[in-house]
Amino acid sequence: MSDKHVLDRRSIPTIQIHDTPDEVASAAAEQVQRQLKRRADSVFALPTGQTPLSLYAELARRCRDGELSFSEARTFNLDEFVHIPPDSPLSFESYMVHHLFSHIDIDLTKARLPNGNAPDLHAECREYERAIAATGGIDLAIVGIGRNGHLAFNEPGTSFTSRTHVVQLSPTSREAFASEFGGIDRVPKLGITVGLGTILEARRIILLALGPDKAAIIARALQGPITVDVPATILQQHPNVLVILDRSAASRLHLAS
Repeated sequence: MSDKHVLDRRSIPTIQIHDTPDEVASAAAEQVQRQLKRRADSVFALPTGQTPLSLYAELARRCRDGELSFSEARTFNLDEFVHIPPDSPLSFESYMVHHLFSHIDIDLTKARLPNGNAPDLHAECREYERAIAATGGIDLAIVGIGRNGHLAFNEPGTSFTSRTHVVQLSPTSREAFASEFGGIDRVPKLGITVGLGTILEARRIILLALGPDKAAIIARALQGPITVDVPATILQQHPNVLVILDRSAASRLHLAS
C-alpha cells in the first residue's frame, strides 16, 4: 500500500445527511443498537470531543430505557493525552466516565483507554494493540474528524499502516482544546492514538461530523485524492463506512441529484 496516493482501491462511503445534530445522534445510536443486537459482546472503538456528545446522551437514554445493553460489550478509546492524570477532568478517561460510562451498564473492566501515564509509553502502545487483537478486532469504530483531516490523533503525514503510537500533536489539534485547558500553551503536546492501520481493520466504521467548520475537510476526506496529507481519506479504502452528517457539514460535498 502506498502512503501517498492510493487511487486503485477507492470505495464510495454511504452518506446520510440529517437536518439537526440530534438526528445525527439518533441515526448513529441506531447503528450501535443494531450492532449490539447482532452481537452482544461487540467491540467498539470510541471517540471523544464535542461531536459525539449527543450520541452518548442518546445511547445513555436507550440503555436507561432498556432498548440496548452494553453489559457484554468491550470498548477501546481511540486516543488519550500523555501526562494528564486519569482523574483530571481534562483527561479523556474522565470525559468518557462523565458522558457515557457512568450512564450505561458497561463493565468498566472491559472499557479501555490508552494509558498516557504509563512508565513506558511505547510498551503501552504495543500492549494496546495486543489487547485489541485479543478481542478478535474492532467490530464498529466510531470516529470524528479534525479540521486538518486527522482521525483520532493521527495527524497529517501519519502512515496509513500505522498502529497505536505516541504522537506530537499539531497546533491545529491543540488549538481545538485551548479553551478547555485555558490556553493553547497548557494543552499537552503529546498523545497516544490508535493508528490508521488499526482503524482501517475495523469491520465497520462510522464517521460523524457536524457544523460548517467541518464542511471543507469532509469534502476533501470523502471526495478528494487519497493522501497522508489528509489522514481521513484513508476511509475511502474501507468497504464498509457510513458517514453521518448534518446539512452544514455536508454543504460542500458534490452529491448526485
